[in-house]
Amino acid sequence: MTNDTLTLDAAYTGPLATAGVRPETIVSAHGLTKRYQLGKDNFVDALRGATMQVWAGEMVAIMGPSGCGKSTLLHMLGCLDAPDSGEVRLDGSRVDNIGDRATTQLLRTKIGFIFQGFNLVPTMSALDNVAVAGQYAGRRRSQAQAAARRALQAVGLAERAGHRPSELSGGQQQRVAIARALVNHPLVIFGDEPTGNLDSASSSEVTAMMRDISVTTGTTFILVTHDPDVASACDRTIFMKDGVVTRDSGLETAWADEAA
Repeated sequence: MTNDTLTLDAAYTGPLATAGVRPETIVSAHGLTKRYQLGKDNFVDALRGATMQVWAGEMVAIMGPSGCGKSTLLHMLGCLDAPDSGEVRLDGSRVDNIGDRATTQLLRTKIGFIFQGFNLVPTMSALDNVAVAGQYAGRRRSQAQAAARRALQAVGLAERAGHRPSELSGGQQQRVAIARALVNHPLVIFGDEPTGNLDSASSSEVTAMMRDISVTTGTTFILVTHDPDVASACDRTIFMKDGVVTRDSGLETAWADEAA
């Protein structure tokens, strides 16, 4: 399958398919390109026309070799960077060209991020690390802390709310990071190698937790990963190579069903 054959509005094979329900597209990218200029005559084409879509409530993995453009695509989808050409849409609206102020508002209210390195403030408690995201979104401190306690409860860390990152295991720190991503009830949570710094047991626990959150709350997860176990827990896997989407396991399954 080449990237040219991957079209938007293709067959939905996500978690609601067995109930005969097709949710709306929550995130889509069409024809994204991105070139990084490293010097006068030295550049890298990180994206070369990437096209893909994700439906509301799905948990989707993005896989491919190092340097294929996975993280660049994730950053474009999550409004951390802008493409040179192409379109990104979130919840039905184009978001790749909306300006800094509108992008900041999206990052505050509709988008959450989980990073490989946790990115927790070492001098702050788990509660405050989560609450700061709520305050950033405009909540008063008391409101943000109440929301943070609920988010920590959702990831099984209510009893660790007063602990600093150094007092938590790697898996627990990533749970705090997931709670921080959840606290503002985003439409989509993007994860850039969210289990990359964890041992296999902690990775399995964190992956299962993200899956449970996706199923129970309808939150969409889009995860860049090298781990096939993480990908197997997702509804489908999008594969990339040389800056383009080359395969989509969900579309292949749908086409196989149609051909049967």
